[in-house]
Amino acid sequence: MLKIRNSWSDGPEYITQCPIQPGGRFRQKIIFSSEEGTLWWHAHSEWWRATVHGAIIIHPKKGTKYPFPLPHAEVPIIFGEWWKQDILAIYDETIFTGGAPNVSDAFTINGQPGVLYPCSKPDTFKLKVDHGKTYLLRLINSAVMDILFFAIAKHNVTVVGTDGSYTKPLDSSYVTISPGQTIDVLLKANQKSDHYYMAARAYSAAPGVAYDNTTTTAILEYNGNYTPSSSPSLPNLPYFNNTNASVSFTSSLRSLADKNHPVSVPINITKRLFFVISVNTFPCPNNSCAGPNGTRLATSVNNISFVNPYIDILQAYYGHINGVFGTNFPDFPPYLFNFTAEDLPLYLETPRHGTKVKILKYNTTVELVFQGTTLVGGNDHPMHLHGFSFYVVGMGLGNFDKDKDPLGYNLVDPPLMNTIDVPLDGWTAIRFTANNPGVWFMHCHFDRHMTWGMDMAFVVKNGKGRKAHILPPPPDMPPC
Repeated sequence: MLKIRNSWSDGPEYITQCPIQPGGRFRQKIIFSSEEGTLWWHAHSEWWRATVHGAIIIHPKKGTKYPFPLPHAEVPIIFGEWWKQDILAIYDETIFTGGAPNVSDAFTINGQPGVLYPCSKPDTFKLKVDHGKTYLLRLINSAVMDILFFAIAKHNVTVVGTDGSYTKPLDSSYVTISPGQTIDVLLKANQKSDHYYMAARAYSAAPGVAYDNTTTTAILEYNGNYTPSSSPSLPNLPYFNNTNASVSFTSSLRSLADKNHPVSVPINITKRLFFVISVNTFPCPNNSCAGPNGTRLATSVNNISFVNPYIDILQAYYGHINGVFGTNFPDFPPYLFNFTAEDLPLYLETPRHGTKVKILKYNTTVELVFQGTTLVGGNDHPMHLHGFSFYVVGMGLGNFDKDKDPLGYNLVDPPLMNTIDVPLDGWTAIRFTANNPGVWFMHCHFDRHMTWGMDMAFVVKNGKGRKAHILPPPPDMPPC
């Protein structure tokens, strides 16, 4: 959600507020603007969002309609991730040891792991459909650590929206959905009346990174009088490390871009940013940590591993409190190197700690290129920006070429999103207009990467006139 002029209700701890204490209360005011489709809400403190989350559905405003035939029914499909341990205990252990967290024990579809696990067969989620009718599935990936592939046996789906914005119809046999992302798909119940598995499993291409290799299932069940197959068939999901399948799906998305849903891609760019996002390590005394070779795992943006301040950045900015954050977040990385080379010098693995923001003038038109690296093996990075939707104008594998790659940008109908994966050993380019004053968090939506420091914040200054100014704080802000 954009939360126009109202960072106070955005939620991330120590960015726009201090955490709500046990027994405390804080009423958030949500102001919708242009969003239409599926969004979601979740906790933004430690890793509580594993279970504290839910769907937000925004229907067309009165007098308008969907840009596709009215579906027979709408069904939220929320993918989750489940541990046998308390999620806070896993978080605390990760912080204490400096290593990677334990992988989850199961994925879930609408709260249930499904028949491939020994615990939930009677309660497996069932989607009952009538033959010949069309259903709008509102997919939400609330998983904490994993990008997911999703498919339905013997059925294709048609993508019609993502992150609260409509897309051109895209027919596909599978979906790639990042943590934090929403995707709306149409399902036509046009196969033989039977039971079919819906399934999701992790996409994880990073070498040497442990992941949950289980598969969660639900059942698509046709209504009617028939004898179902004794064993429903599973869908053909891409292989777990199929980067091409992930990139191909995401790069095929296009904005609807019609007269009722126009696009406004920034063309005249006034601020160009190049953010190198990396997995890193810090040394530990006597090699005593659980990261590679006794180090502590970290992450960074432009070689800065983010550190939470003692009070939230928004309060410090609004109240002119000095010493809480720095304003010199770099536009470019301090070192230029072959970001996706197989063997890189060890000194590149160690970033600097910092609490820094990038100041943007109101209405600045921004192009931001995210560049992944192979440091500490590399990884995908689903990057999320609060306070804005952005146009994804380009994506590719390897190192970004500032002279050649912009020639292939899609400036006609790029998808409008708020979360986008930066592929393993690749890059992604986005554009947006900084027309929402306030403090806005940007982070990787793998929660371990966010905790390790792959974060920063934008401060968008006030513009001219009252409607271009940040709103004043509410009276019940949580105390620090």
